[in-house]
Amino acid sequence: MIPRYTLPEMGALWSERNKFQKWVDVEVAVCEVHAEMGTIPREALEEIKGRASFSVERINEIEKTTDHDVIAFTTALAESIGESARFVHYGLTSSDVVDTALALLLRDACGLLLQKVDALLEVLKRRAFEFRATPQIGRTHGVHAEPTSFGLVFALWYDEMRRNRVRLERAREAVAVGKISGAVGTFAHLDPIVEERVCERLSLRAAPISTQVVQRDAHAEYLTTAAIVASSLDKFALQVRHWQRTEVREAEERFRKGQKGSSAMPHKRNPILSERICGMARVVRGNALAGLESVALWHERDISHSSAERVVLPDSSIALDYMLAKATSLIDGLVVYPERMLENLQLTRGLVFSGQLLLALTQAGVSRETAYEWVQRNAMKTWTEGGDFRARVIADTDIAAHLSREQVEATFALERYLRNVDAIFARVFD
Repeated sequence: MIPRYTLPEMGALWSERNKFQKWVDVEVAVCEVHAEMGTIPREALEEIKGRASFSVERINEIEKTTDHDVIAFTTALAESIGESARFVHYGLTSSDVVDTALALLLRDACGLLLQKVDALLEVLKRRAFEFRATPQIGRTHGVHAEPTSFGLVFALWYDEMRRNRVRLERAREAVAVGKISGAVGTFAHLDPIVEERVCERLSLRAAPISTQVVQRDAHAEYLTTAAIVASSLDKFALQVRHWQRTEVREAEERFRKGQKGSSAMPHKRNPILSERICGMARVVRGNALAGLESVALWHERDISHSSAERVVLPDSSIALDYMLAKATSLIDGLVVYPERMLENLQLTRGLVFSGQLLLALTQAGVSRETAYEWVQRNAMKTWTEGGDFRARVIADTDIAAHLSREQVEATFALERYLRNVDAIFARVFD
């Protein structure tokens, strides 16, 4: 049983306190490298590490005067550290700290998202095997096509989420990049070895080249990846919404005891969770556009990206984390009605077996064009006039001249459509 979603680690990760803590981590890592290289006294490093502290409230209070968050941050740190604070931020520009700390946040966010993806994959695999042999009508253009297996739906989603996992791993690698290269990326005040050693301490890659900022194509990759994952969840949830339609009712969201569907209509059981996932996917996709727009900055940097990123990076991370948890709960608790699937499969009175009949006629020597005409004329009569397609086909003299009744009956065998399901499962899960 998947636990109900509670206040997640992802929300805490993007808190102001954790952001400033990551700034401290970067500043301390730089001081440690300076101390190793003899740039600052070892005693100063120990004082910085032992006394560096902050309060979010104090930083925000100072920023009301400075109108600069990093200066407010370093000022607050200096108040706690004392004289050795003069070595904090030595040779750095603001983005050295902000972008490197952001890489830590995004790397950790990807880690949390990957955990959620793994939980969803586990549920999808279990439900795929549970319904591997459950027949369901496949639909194209929303219209009945041919029989399929309900388990194949979950196997398909599993394979898609496995691709999404790879995408998230690539995004994590792309964003886990730091820079300590100065105001325009020339290392005017620090040796490049400082950047390399700081990033190594923080388990980041050093950007091979940067301006004042890490280039924003990496952040766009993270946001577009989040949008792709959200779109997959949108796709899954949209399918659940279709299954739960009254006219279909092949599966539905779990309806808990005491739950209410409508203030006016006591009978209502609505796919509210699926609709929530679909709605939130629109937000994550919209945020990806802001990431793409932030790739183009003026010269060595401007700050047009900064204000947007303060919204879209936390929001997309938190939203996707929530969506993954809810999608896992949704699919884990999905109530399935196999008997209703059979009813719907038989709704068109045998029309969905027309493809097998067409092939049987061609194997019996009839040209494909003629066979298609014979099968279609019986199918169209069944659509418009009702009646049973199989009975109409058996009575067709043209078809009877090439296929015996037994041969016709064989084309209406459901098992034939599902005979390769195990082979598909072996491809996906082996």
